[in-house]
Amino acid sequence: MAETFTPQTLIQAIRYYSDLDRCQDILVAARWPEGVTCPTCGSSSVTYLKTQKRWQCRGKHPRRQFSVKVGTIFEDSPIKLDKWFTAIWLITAAKNGISSYEIHRAIGVTQKTAWFMLHRIRLAMSSGSFDRKLVGTVEVDETYVGGKVANMSKSKRSRMKGKSTGFAGKVAVLGLLERNTEGSKVRARVIKNNKKPVLQNEVRNHVENGSSIYSDALASYVGIDAFGYDHDFIDHSEAYVRGAVRTNGLENFWSLLKRAIKGTYVAVDPVHLFRYVDEQAYRFNNRKDTDAGRFAGALDSVSGKRITYKELIGTQPA
Repeated sequence: MAETFTPQTLIQAIRYYSDLDRCQDILVAARWPEGVTCPTCGSSSVTYLKTQKRWQCRGKHPRRQFSVKVGTIFEDSPIKLDKWFTAIWLITAAKNGISSYEIHRAIGVTQKTAWFMLHRIRLAMSSGSFDRKLVGTVEVDETYVGGKVANMSKSKRSRMKGKSTGFAGKVAVLGLLERNTEGSKVRARVIKNNKKPVLQNEVRNHVENGSSIYSDALASYVGIDAFGYDHDFIDHSEAYVRGAVRTNGLENFWSLLKRAIKGTYVAVDPVHLFRYVDEQAYRFNNRKDTDAGRFAGALDSVSGKRITYKELIGTQPA
């Protein structure tokens, strides 16, 4: 049996995935490890139409014919898989993210197409529903993302009801980081505000009872120990570390997230912020993996996730 080759560098990936038949075979293996099944009815009784590079289900129902793209983030995309695979490699490998203009220049699509592609790939990189709660020692912290109202145009400032200081116009993001010896894992999500009901409800939804929770001195965390947690906090006006009590892991994640947003993406619409948070969380949680490993992980998650352009820009319900 011939040894399976796995690209390890960008140039190797571009050359390897330039073969569209190979791309299809790789995606088939990732989607259907037990054999091809119909995305509509789930039947494994399908026939491959070689000349069309698609399958046909033997069942009698609409959409009997399907390609490997159907039911994935690639569905209805005229962009060939070689360009899709290169884009996935680039965004999963880029520590500070990669802009749609860079993708546009790198793979030869329009900037608008590149923007749409990147958001679809971010959907594959999102964790979706979590299979378990965080346990052990968990850091909890929140941050705000967005431009300063003082730097906004007069028309935008007027929509902020005259506020020009503080966190007006910014979006709150909550982070939960589970410490472990194999590499800390983070969960981050956009939240309405940093008030006690919101923050404590998020902690209860994502952290197992009995865990040790470390936060900063924000009053919203006061009383969280009543729900079965061992809570301690660090007052950053006095120190940043007191033994095991610290939130430095999340501070590191926030710096990476803001570096990507401010340095690469520059201006992120609050409506789409959660997608950029998911992107950074994916890279952070797989930071010890190789570029090839992060690419494979994202490719394994393309199935069952789809968003249309109209849904993305808000002209059609998701």
